[in-house]
Amino acid sequence: MLIAFLLYEGMTALDLVGPHEILSRLPGAKVKRVAKAAGSIMTDSGMEIVAEYSLKDVESASVLVIPGSGSANSFRNDPEVLDWVRSIHNTTSWTASVCTGSLILGAAGILTGLKATTHWAAMDRLKEWGAKPEFERIVQDGKVMTAAGVSAGIDMALTLSANIAGQRFAEGLQLGIEYDPQPPFHVGSPSKAAPAVVDALRIKFAADFEK
Repeated sequence: MLIAFLLYEGMTALDLVGPHEILSRLPGAKVKRVAKAAGSIMTDSGMEIVAEYSLKDVESASVLVIPGSGSANSFRNDPEVLDWVRSIHNTTSWTASVCTGSLILGAAGILTGLKATTHWAAMDRLKEWGAKPEFERIVQDGKVMTAAGVSAGIDMALTLSANIAGQRFAEGLQLGIEYDPQPPFHVGSPSKAAPAVVDALRIKFAADFEK
């Protein structure tokens, strides 16, 4: 089972690393980290990661995972990446995104008519691509599974693992990484956070997502 992760400059590290930690442990999993050109990729937090494969090296995958970033919306102007995403999607059993990675799926035409989610501050942008936005942590519509912001990628990967290898196996993965969230603050969604916090972040993200 080949699992392909799309890497690109400025992506969010946890969008990749969280799902990678889980999905790479599925039975028979072979992971390929793919970018426009093989080599080093710098994430938005300054972490350097490596894509061992270029787009032309990977023509099919069982699972495709696309992480997000503040600049994900700019891929509407990158036909090379969008053509590759469409081509791989046609071969997958599952196509997934984390955070604003769903905007890349949208730009590739994959979300048209489908229910989907993304980072809360980018939710309206899903409508640009004909998707049906849902304020849920994980949304599955057919073989497409989208996750909300950043940390939701872990939940998505566990949900996907249960679909692929069964709930008992996925439960073992969750226990193995001791994923038992007990955050210090109950502000993990706009409905829980103080309006001042939400407004400040909304302004910041609006500027980031215009890139």
